[in-house]
Amino acid sequence: MKLRNRLTGTACFAAIIGGMWLSPSSAQEVPKMMMTTEIPEGITTPDNIQTRVGELNFFDGVPDVESAQKVYNLLDFTHAYQAFLDGTKIASMDAIRKGILEFGPANTTAVLFEGLMDAKALFLTANTTSVYMFSWLQLGDEPMVIETPPNVLGFINDHWFKYVIDFGNLGPDEGQGGKFLVLPPGYEGEVPDGYHVARTNTNGNWVIWRGYQKDGTTDLAISQTKELFRMYPLSQKDNPPEMNFVNASGQEMNTIHRMDAEIFSEINDVVQSEPLMGENPELLGHLAAIGIVKGQPFEPDERMQAILEAAAKAGSVTVKTIISKPNDERFYWYPGESYWQTAFPGGAYTWELDGVTVQDIRAAFHFYATGVTPAMALKAVGKGSQYAFTYVDSNGTPLDGAKTYKVNVPADVPAEDFWSFTLYDNQTRSMLQTDAQFPAIGSNDSDVVQNEDGSYDIYFAPEAPEGKDSNWVQTVPGKGWNTIFRLYGPLEPWFDQTWRPGDIELVDFASSVDSANAETAEDITLRITVDGRVAVYGVQFDTGSTSILPGSEGTLSAIAEMMKELPDLKVAVVGHTDNVGGYDTNLDLSKRRADAVVADLINTYGIDSLRLFAAGASFLAPIASNETDDGRALNRRVELVRAP
Repeated sequence: MKLRNRLTGTACFAAIIGGMWLSPSSAQEVPKMMMTTEIPEGITTPDNIQTRVGELNFFDGVPDVESAQKVYNLLDFTHAYQAFLDGTKIASMDAIRKGILEFGPANTTAVLFEGLMDAKALFLTANTTSVYMFSWLQLGDEPMVIETPPNVLGFINDHWFKYVIDFGNLGPDEGQGGKFLVLPPGYEGEVPDGYHVARTNTNGNWVIWRGYQKDGTTDLAISQTKELFRMYPLSQKDNPPEMNFVNASGQEMNTIHRMDAEIFSEINDVVQSEPLMGENPELLGHLAAIGIVKGQPFEPDERMQAILEAAAKAGSVTVKTIISKPNDERFYWYPGESYWQTAFPGGAYTWELDGVTVQDIRAAFHFYATGVTPAMALKAVGKGSQYAFTYVDSNGTPLDGAKTYKVNVPADVPAEDFWSFTLYDNQTRSMLQTDAQFPAIGSNDSDVVQNEDGSYDIYFAPEAPEGKDSNWVQTVPGKGWNTIFRLYGPLEPWFDQTWRPGDIELVDFASSVDSANAETAEDITLRITVDGRVAVYGVQFDTGSTSILPGSEGTLSAIAEMMKELPDLKVAVVGHTDNVGGYDTNLDLSKRRADAVVADLINTYGIDSLRLFAAGASFLAPIASNETDDGRALNRRVELVRAP
């Protein structure tokens, strides 16, 4: 033990993460003996080697004291780092337990969101449409009975965050409600008939179910739960105790685990309180190596505390990187075509593909979300739920709360029940806290407006674009955000991918640079008369789009007025772009944008088509630097050029 406690604090941290692998120095020459044979290359280790933890010195394979300490520091860091990645799920479940018990004791308290869950709740990636309800089941020596309401999506996860059973629409009760009997760990007693039986490996278990709104209210889901939901020991089946139903809507609560070194204490609490039979022995081995052992106090010394802090920092940035910018194409719904991600590659809620556990996405999932059930992953047409999420826009750029974005939801959304977008804070993974109670929008919103073709355009921005209030979700300048697109009751076109959501696109409001007001007809007339050309910025397009955005009418009207004041004038409408993207793509885009302006002047304002023609210049005629956002915005423009 003295050996392993030698390095502490900053020295330990530097030893863990510093340096790079370098070439080894030559080993000491050994005399050739009678039985000496040629040892194949790669078997022996030199006596001196430069590594990422510094210089290591050995005598014929045995390290000196200082080198051994460096190796143990690295080994303990490796154990702690892996324990963070694999143990996040344990800390997350215990944080849920603590959050529930703030409202009342286990077994007799049911937390309901009668007015839906809103942004005050710190709860990983919840939605604002389902009627959330949950309890904490704490088993003793005997089985517990759970009586469930009909028409819900419910399941039980154990304290290790492992799946136990579904109930409701995808459970054995087939959505009719029923009686479930949960057997405690290692139970060998009598199991009576008349119950749906579930075995769990932990004493503590999370019971969660989601009801549906009907006619825009939660009344039916809440009343059925209050009337039918019960949880009690089997011995009290003839006289079940009353449940305490607590309305948590609008209340502050926290169910999120720590992301610093204290996460290891949270994990230790569960290890001490639960039988080990349900957890992976390899994870328990990593935990034991850093001092988390059942029945023993967890008291890291200075050296180990420094290692835990370094491992937590590394683990934190690792899961944040995996969830926001995965480098495995299996994490995407449409690899190479879109940034929409799936949390369950291959439809595997266990994250096992071809006999291999995809550990990266499992770790990232438990950082980002809650709830492990086949209902979230497996194909169940018309039942269950499906999810697509993203942290980035169509260009792979992180979503920025100061900017305006649009996503198109094509017509005939394949959802039996409803679809929705909910926005989340990148740091808390909980609902984005804005001026709105619910940072979300979807088909259950009565005022959301459809396009003529049956699709929807949804906007995300600090302020609603003009005329788009009903289809807008507020964001916060200075904060990033991510979103989940949900389908409840997903239909076949989702699974066969004949239907897919549009990408989130940055809205290119060029007028935001220095021309918040539309150009006037007087200004345009003067400049084209004197200079023979005029650049206009009030005609606005989404990035990569040729559809003229609302708010462009003032400038278009001014152009039309100028054309009427100068009846002999012929004009070339020339589209220009910034240098983002290739020449051919931008040439086509600039020409089609010019075509759109010409078409609008002809069809809306009655300008003679013989007086107008369209051209595209791609990025060949910049008027500002393309190295800055402001410069690129100036270069994205339409110019009117006097034609012969």
